[in-house]
Amino acid sequence: MPTRMRFTTWRPLATAAITLLVAAFLTPATAHGTPHESRPVYSYENAVREAVWVDTGLDGDGDGDGRTDRVAVDIVRPREPAAQGRKVPVIMDASPYYSCCGRGNESQRKTYDAAGNVVQAPLFYDNYFVPRGYAFVMVDLAGTNRSDGCVDVGGRSDIQSAKAVVDWLNGRARAYTTRTGGTTATAGWTNGRTGMIGKSWDGTIANGVAATGVRGLKTIVPIAAISSWYDYYFAQGAPLYDSGPDWLSDYVDSPEARTKCAAVQRRLVDEAPRTGDRTPLWTERDYVRDARKVKASVFLVHGLQDLNVRTKHLGQWWDALAKHGVERKIWLSQTGHVDPFDFRRADWVDTLHRWFDHELLGYDNGIDREPMADIERHPDRWVTSAVWPPHGTRTATLRPATGSRPGVGTLGLHKGKGAASFTDDPRLGESEWAARTDTPTPEKAAFVTGALTRDLRLSGSSRVTVTATPTTATAHLSAVLVDLGPDTIRDYAASGEGISTLTGRSCWGASTTGDSGCFKETAARTADVTQTVVSRGWADLGTYADPGRGVPLTPGRAYTLTIDLAATDHVVPAGHRLALIVAGTDKDLIDPPADTPTLTLDLSRTSARVPLVGGADAFARATSGSAAVTPGARPLDGVRTPHHTYRIP
Repeated sequence: MPTRMRFTTWRPLATAAITLLVAAFLTPATAHGTPHESRPVYSYENAVREAVWVDTGLDGDGDGDGRTDRVAVDIVRPREPAAQGRKVPVIMDASPYYSCCGRGNESQRKTYDAAGNVVQAPLFYDNYFVPRGYAFVMVDLAGTNRSDGCVDVGGRSDIQSAKAVVDWLNGRARAYTTRTGGTTATAGWTNGRTGMIGKSWDGTIANGVAATGVRGLKTIVPIAAISSWYDYYFAQGAPLYDSGPDWLSDYVDSPEARTKCAAVQRRLVDEAPRTGDRTPLWTERDYVRDARKVKASVFLVHGLQDLNVRTKHLGQWWDALAKHGVERKIWLSQTGHVDPFDFRRADWVDTLHRWFDHELLGYDNGIDREPMADIERHPDRWVTSAVWPPHGTRTATLRPATGSRPGVGTLGLHKGKGAASFTDDPRLGESEWAARTDTPTPEKAAFVTGALTRDLRLSGSSRVTVTATPTTATAHLSAVLVDLGPDTIRDYAASGEGISTLTGRSCWGASTTGDSGCFKETAARTADVTQTVVSRGWADLGTYADPGRGVPLTPGRAYTLTIDLAATDHVVPAGHRLALIVAGTDKDLIDPPADTPTLTLDLSRTSARVPLVGGADAFARATSGSAAVTPGARPLDGVRTPHHTYRIP
């Protein structure tokens, strides 16, 4: 996609009168005949900045006072359209982070003037889109900042916080000019057409609101977003973190919420047991099951090496949306948990602009006829796919087999025989396993192809089925796919998760004294490696019979379990090798079990179902005539071991 820098500086028009005059002749609806692009014809400096409190209809703090909660909504909108009798669409970011933690690479928080109206709106959305005829709306989720209620971490209160605002924008809910007063506020300035956007928890709320099917929500842009909160905290019964949603709720609660939300906190503890069992609390927070209700289009963005909100979230959400025919677009980067404004800024602003123009203003700018997917193949080098996964992608069943050395086997299309054993070592993880792929080590079993004779593209979500016999009553399993060969990649395990923040700034919209449209530039942070983990998955072997409930294992008994691996799109180049590694605890990515088991794999009943462009035929061609590789003495180089620091989506 071509890079088009919109501008690096923007100067507000001298007076509102000049702005009105220009806008009268250059409104997006009338300029140059049929419009294809909204233009910055409205004054940002003179924009309306106001706050309302929308009634959610819920008494989420549980204090029994009979008063429903109100959520704070800060609005920045162009002044001129209302004077012209024109109504504007809305770009909305609903977040728990506006006061506690900030948004964006510079952790910007909302600031207010003496009247309580927003001065600084975090991120570039208001600076860029308000002059182009959009309103920008920021919602404080219930229990945060200036809102009533309690944070329930993706549950009914979280989602209703934002859905109620969409309803208000479309004339179906009530809002007030103050938090406790009785003077109502209407949204007569908008046509109700709303797009939701946000990274991480913010994008998760967009997913959840879309899954209600609310009328008026036309598009969502979830960036690194959760699609099921169970899968944020557990991987098929295996805990991913040493804390649950109660910790996260307390982290973002306002001081007032902390004094009155003990009942909600207790529910988040009692109904989210650390056993990893699925409960009604998790069902309520599973948006994938309601994908059939989604009416909004979806522009999804995710880092393929995101170890915070892992790519299982994008894979299962994307597949469910596709099943129900939802209009979709996707960007997949090599980064970790990073916003596209910080890894592909110029193209991102341009594409997002065109997306909102198409979805909210109805402009026929062709974005719906462009390739569905943009994929970062190497740092700052992108390719496109007409659809994603690409046409011709089919599942190939790859089978491990014993090799010439114990602990290092082969990977091919024919069923193997024999067994492979390993002992869980919680001190080690995928980085150490991959570095020693070619070396027999006690904590893993590795299976490797020969050097490929052709490129082999993986695209989508894999599944690994194992039949394993444990020596203990508890056991966790990990499965990873590894590209063995030299490459330069974004260093997703380093600070910045694949980007470096620079000192210079570029400007992406208008500025005022209190809200600058200029942001620190970034650059790709890279690492030269000789192995790359491209997909991973984890599970508690005790969930072999029911993925929603784990049970104690009988030592010496064989169990069959299928592990879901995270979605990916990766090309293993000719000359490289593809490896499957099966092991126990993945250090810092899942918690260890209560015991330290040794597990024995029955290779005749173990396989990996991998989505390959060209399917099994492509794998056969790529491995035909491939030669075995003599392992070197040195470990293979990869990124450093990811650190267990993620508890905040």
